Amino acid sequence: MRQACATRLRTAVDHWARVATQHDARSKGRYCALRARGHSHGRALRTVADRLLGVACVMLANRTTYDPKHEATRAAKAA
Repeated sequence: MRQACATRLRTAVDHWARVATQHDARSKGRYCALRARGHSHGRALRTVADRLLGVACVMLANRTTYDPKHEATRAAKAA
């Protein structure tokens, strides 16, 4: 566990990831897949949180809003 991270920020991201696994199909699928492979609850939640933080960083860099259909659209174009 990173000791340099602010406790309140860590708690907020943990909560964000937990709620995402309850309400976002992609996050829930990723979490369930990791748990099925034997990962702990914490490790699976951190993986979901890493993805959410990555998405948030890209949104800030591109000055865009969240579009849950974006990934599906991108995957369809690549196929």
